[in-house]
Amino acid sequence: MTDLNAADAAIGSAPEPETSRSATQPLPHSLATWGWDEPWSQTFAAATAEMPGLSPARVMARQREVWFLVAETGEFPGAVTGKFRRDAEEGWLPAVGDWVGTVPPSRDADDDGRDLDAAQIDVVLPRRTCLTRRAAGRRVEAQVVATNIDTLFIATSLNGDLNPRRLDRYVAMGHESGAETILLLTKADLVDEVDSVATELAKALRVPVVPMSSRSGAGLAALDRWLLPARTVALVGSSGVGKSTLLNRLAGRELMATSEIREDDSRGRHTTSHRELFLLPSGAMILDTPGMRELGLWDATAALDDTFADLVELAEKCRYPNCTHRNEPGCAIQAAVRAGRFDYSRVRSYRLLSREASEQSTAAAAAPRRRGRPSVAPPRRRFDDDY
Repeated sequence: MTDLNAADAAIGSAPEPETSRSATQPLPHSLATWGWDEPWSQTFAAATAEMPGLSPARVMARQREVWFLVAETGEFPGAVTGKFRRDAEEGWLPAVGDWVGTVPPSRDADDDGRDLDAAQIDVVLPRRTCLTRRAAGRRVEAQVVATNIDTLFIATSLNGDLNPRRLDRYVAMGHESGAETILLLTKADLVDEVDSVATELAKALRVPVVPMSSRSGAGLAALDRWLLPARTVALVGSSGVGKSTLLNRLAGRELMATSEIREDDSRGRHTTSHRELFLLPSGAMILDTPGMRELGLWDATAALDDTFADLVELAEKCRYPNCTHRNEPGCAIQAAVRAGRFDYSRVRSYRLLSREASEQSTAAAAAPRRRGRPSVAPPRRRFDDDY
């Protein structure tokens, strides 16, 4: 069994992220604690130039129609007006991680007799990054998972949950978001040959990979380089991979309930029911998310090219520009598969995801359009998707 404590580092690591944020330790509820900086201040001034009296706050959580906010004055609930909801472009209702402009809460009541203890959210600031997936079910629309994150932790356990093809989806979603993407291999203390699996995944997915165990603490030190003051990390993955256990370990106390995985299929039970932003002792913020049963991509054309950049680059070396990478002579992809450089399942995964992205784009274009709904361009077809 691999000694994780002897090699506490990410495989395929990227350069160290910048650490300069603030020279002084901020107060617990200062905006800087939650990621506010001078560029955000400038963005806020521009977005609220015609709306005097608004104050900035960050969305920590959402439960149904109540948003929980944090600002200089502390934590309080928030709500959007009917007009805000009607006028909001698709995907632009406040999401966890957003910075918003608010009318501070009041103890009074409005003209309709409603309690105004909740702040009124009047504007959502433009997002630096946005983690998005296709909404579950038959709806052809985007669902915002998290916003303004610096880093995305994709957690997958080294038991029966490990599925490289599902990881293709997660990594593509990470690339599309604009956040740095890191793969966490949890429960590494339960299996052998951890290093070889991590090296293979780092090579195939081209992202840093961190083997770790939340229960023993092995490998956790490798996460310190991303868990820096005022930086925001989102944690995603299937149910049962140990996201809540990891969050509790990083926080030094139980923030989320945990449950054991089912023994028959290594699947987990949902213990996280909503998205929530937590402040860690390190000064970093971590955004916990429920396990995702469906993981449809949204507007991921460029992200797929990034995720499968090795295949895309190799396809340029095929003899024929319209090569389908099946039986044509001079196919560089088939040659690489025969030589053992690529697993053919990875080629199939790219075909499947490219077809899915194309169908999503077509469905989105045909769906009834709300005012301001963003259009989605169909992806370039690089591989024959008929299989």
